[in-house]
Amino acid sequence: MALASSPISTHVLKARSALNLLTFPALVYLIGMHAFAIIAAVIIIFAVLLDAFETVVLPRRVQRQFRITRWFYRNTWRPWAMLTSHIQSQTRREAFLGYFGPLSMIALLGLWACGLIFGFALLEYGSGEHLSAGNTPITFDVLLYHSGETFFTLGYGDITPVSGFSRALSVAEAGMGFAFLGVVIGYLPTIYTAFSRREIEISLLDARAGSPPSAAELLTRAADTIGRGTLDLLFHDWERWAAEVLESHLSYPVLSFYRSQHSNQSWLGALTVVLDATALVMAGIDGVNNEQARRTFKIARHAVVDLAQVVNAHYDPSLPDRLTPQDLAELRTQLTEKGLRLKGDADAEQRLAQLRALYEPYVQGIARNLFISVPPWIRHDAIRDNWRSGPWDRIIQAQALGKIAGTQHSTVDDHF
Repeated sequence: MALASSPISTHVLKARSALNLLTFPALVYLIGMHAFAIIAAVIIIFAVLLDAFETVVLPRRVQRQFRITRWFYRNTWRPWAMLTSHIQSQTRREAFLGYFGPLSMIALLGLWACGLIFGFALLEYGSGEHLSAGNTPITFDVLLYHSGETFFTLGYGDITPVSGFSRALSVAEAGMGFAFLGVVIGYLPTIYTAFSRREIEISLLDARAGSPPSAAELLTRAADTIGRGTLDLLFHDWERWAAEVLESHLSYPVLSFYRSQHSNQSWLGALTVVLDATALVMAGIDGVNNEQARRTFKIARHAVVDLAQVVNAHYDPSLPDRLTPQDLAELRTQLTEKGLRLKGDADAEQRLAQLRALYEPYVQGIARNLFISVPPWIRHDAIRDNWRSGPWDRIIQAQALGKIAGTQHSTVDDHF
């Protein structure tokens, strides 16, 4: 009598009674379904935990073909980018693209959580549903609910485990829920710290190379101080910055989707300008040492090659030439006006072409995938730095000229 009154014994007796009513083929089918559920659950839980470990903890790129994170980003970025193509305004387009990085990271964390919850529900189902829910029948929906409340440690108590295996399973899932919360707490600050470090140097490039930057502007602005080693110091700083971008974007690929604060700036644009400028110095500028430029070029080229693989970029031989003969002639003229003589012999032009071939296809491939504008070698429009522009500038100038008396009903420019 005491045995029959216990919850465990009641559950076992009900299971035995149900099994006695089954025919042999139905019994084999049921056992096979439970075995399949256990195998599928183990695979799902292992795949999610491995993917989370490789994405958050492992500080290096994983080259395995199929990964949950890689599949997720390839199948979410494409429709997002297609929606972006219908936005005409560059500022609004950049703003819309800027939402993808943070939202995708939150969605990926949610996908991992859902995968673990579903996996543990399958494991509970395959093991025999050793749960007690009063008079409520134990269906798979109930198992999902129980798995979710266990994972997030809600502990309502409406469903309780009644066997040793089920209790151990609940404890393990609750522990993973706590670990998942710890991952979220630790992952987000790491991402935003790396993003902040990346953006500092990009902001500093504004006063040195314009907005958007260009190699011609970078060299002509530095022409007056090249003799004092300023250009080498600049290249040295950008050598370290390129190494940091390479390390952080390989460890946390989601950073590639994070946009800069201003629509005319980007991490890829900054890397491209530095590569362009160092290529010009390496091709030959009279009186300019190219040793530091070589070191900076090597690490910057390393960064764009590796990151092209991270964002799944593809080579396109039909892309237009970034540096036309007319632009090269104008670039040479601008540098000459600042006292920098770019060598114009056939060997120098060949060296420049060879250096460009080392990185431009990768830069353009990344830009095409991420919808980032590649900066030109030389600017043909009016150059205006971001620091010179402000939302009230036109109003202030108009007031100074006496054209308007107040600003109450006046519109402002979009600074970003």
